[in-house]
Amino acid sequence: MPSPDLQRLAQTAYKAHRDAHPGPLPPWEQVTEQEQRAWKAAVAAVLPSDATLAEGTPVQSLIIQAGDQTRVFHTDFTVGRSGSLPINDERASGQHAHFLAAHGFWYVEDLGSTNGTWLNGRRIFQGQRLKKGDKVKIGRTVMVIVAA
Repeated sequence: MPSPDLQRLAQTAYKAHRDAHPGPLPPWEQVTEQEQRAWKAAVAAVLPSDATLAEGTPVQSLIIQAGDQTRVFHTDFTVGRSGSLPINDERASGQHAHFLAAHGFWYVEDLGSTNGTWLNGRRIFQGQRLKKGDKVKIGRTVMVIVAA
């Protein structure tokens, strides 16, 4: 089984590929296990043999306020009717959006939802970096980024 660092590097490489690709590609979580192994092998092949994988840049916690609730996150999570942050909104998909930490920052990406994910009034079509004060709309639910 690959190290968590190799897994993280493969996932980051795939996401960069996905963002640069002209056509739609599934998010990492929906890529087949075989394809994930291929990405891990590709990353391992370009690492120097004496490379030591270190922890990535520490990421500040993400604090989100939705209505009268405030939540703090330290790791990646999904939002939707069935997400790790569940929202009771009929216009939200089951797994609607993915919030992820990468390169010391927090990002949000839509997971192919029907009604889209909106950041500060604009629909997003690829991962977008989050900052304090941003408003993320999923269905009719608006979440404010308190800290990122």
